[in-house]
Amino acid sequence: MGFNGLLSLPFEASIESLGEAFWDPVQAADFPQTRLRFRNDALLQQLGVAPETISDHDFEQAFGGFQCRQPLLALRYHGYQFGTYNPQLGDGRGFLYGQLRDIHGDLQDLGTKGSGTTPWSRGGDGRLTLKGGVREVIASEALHRLGVTTSRTLSLIETGEELWRGDEPSPTRSAVMVRMARTHLRFGTCERLLYLRDRKGLERLLRHVVAVYYPMLSATWPAAAGDQAALERQLLAFYGELVQRVARLAAEWMAAGFVHGVLNTDNMSLVGESFDYGPFAFLEAWDPGFTAAYFDQTGLYAYGRQPAICHHNLRLLQDPLAMLLPRERMEQALDGFKQVYQTHYRHCLLRRLGLDSDLLCQTAHADQSLDLVAATLDLLASWPVGYGDLFTGLQAWVHRHGLPQEPDGLGPFVPGVEAPPRQVWLAWRDAWWHALQVELKLKDRSRSVLERLDRFNLARTPSRSLIETLWEEIDQRDDWEPLFAWLAEVRLAT
Repeated sequence: MGFNGLLSLPFEASIESLGEAFWDPVQAADFPQTRLRFRNDALLQQLGVAPETISDHDFEQAFGGFQCRQPLLALRYHGYQFGTYNPQLGDGRGFLYGQLRDIHGDLQDLGTKGSGTTPWSRGGDGRLTLKGGVREVIASEALHRLGVTTSRTLSLIETGEELWRGDEPSPTRSAVMVRMARTHLRFGTCERLLYLRDRKGLERLLRHVVAVYYPMLSATWPAAAGDQAALERQLLAFYGELVQRVARLAAEWMAAGFVHGVLNTDNMSLVGESFDYGPFAFLEAWDPGFTAAYFDQTGLYAYGRQPAICHHNLRLLQDPLAMLLPRERMEQALDGFKQVYQTHYRHCLLRRLGLDSDLLCQTAHADQSLDLVAATLDLLASWPVGYGDLFTGLQAWVHRHGLPQEPDGLGPFVPGVEAPPRQVWLAWRDAWWHALQVELKLKDRSRSVLERLDRFNLARTPSRSLIETLWEEIDQRDDWEPLFAWLAEVRLAT
């Protein structure tokens, strides 16, 4: 047996240092087969590992056979699920495989999904369907391309079992996935400690989170043991920074046309990163009421409600944090959510339109950028085009014709659909063209416009129909080439 670099990664005992009250040691399932289906070499490079030194068999040993030395930990947490508190949660079909530094010095988690039962499986089989794994690969890679702060998929391995599911034709194929995320600590980790009335445990957790993931706050407001005033300043700064991160994340989802589907508090990261893609969806057309989960009967987590839900979840987080912090001061920090969200949403939408958001959001041009955002939303609501097609249509038009020299030089650019209402179109066209002139007057930035149009848009948005088409080729013919071709498109400009 040759050397396997994945089995010798320099893992750190970071979460272990919190103590056994935060996790349970577990064993991985013993699968009848391990066949690598997807590997993310870009993440290997981020971890400082040369992809050419790692074989597919190395992946199968490490992330399918789990021939590793470090302890595997199922994390404990609670959460509000569709508004109802659930104290029976925890990692039920996954575990923390290990934590290690990337080339930037940031600690990264490798966490599994579909790796077998744990003390928190609640009667489930602890498995992941292959389709579910394929969907998570698609979601994470698309969101990364669109500029969303997201976890990524490191590997997907088919495991040779037949699974029965109520929401998929069964029996269906099984898989185990490894995700790379900044952390798997979540709002629900704190909520569990409130449920247990464990004030000391919460303080230990938050000191850890600040030290590892918010080191600038730890340096600015050092809080020695017993210095409660300094600790309060540090943790208030942490909460305020988390509010801003979550506000920016919500803006990124909205600009991407992404619907997470299950924004329970156990799916909210303590570093403001998007993760865990189950019943997600991308908008087919503009519809604020669109839901991704078939069981979301009330539309609680609809596309248009995501910012409000993130705000609400941040307020719920105040409940456990109030064991250590004054609620009034946290509420003051939460008041900043709306402004951060609006500013970042404008930034994200403008870059999808090829524009320099930093320039256009300056005071001198703020009104123009706001007008363009409003006009874009009016156009989406009035024109029966796919949400992603609006941006890729503009991208394709500019590639074919170049930047227009005057407003009349730009016509409706999405083929195969009826023209938009004239006044709505003219309002958007003129707003986009005038915003473009602000950028071009400084210097010739036509190349930058094209680069942004390419970088922050997808040639093919992974709509439900596209995902089903890609999956059908895998399911019916074991043909992975259409998926790999789509992934190659996504990786093109990243």
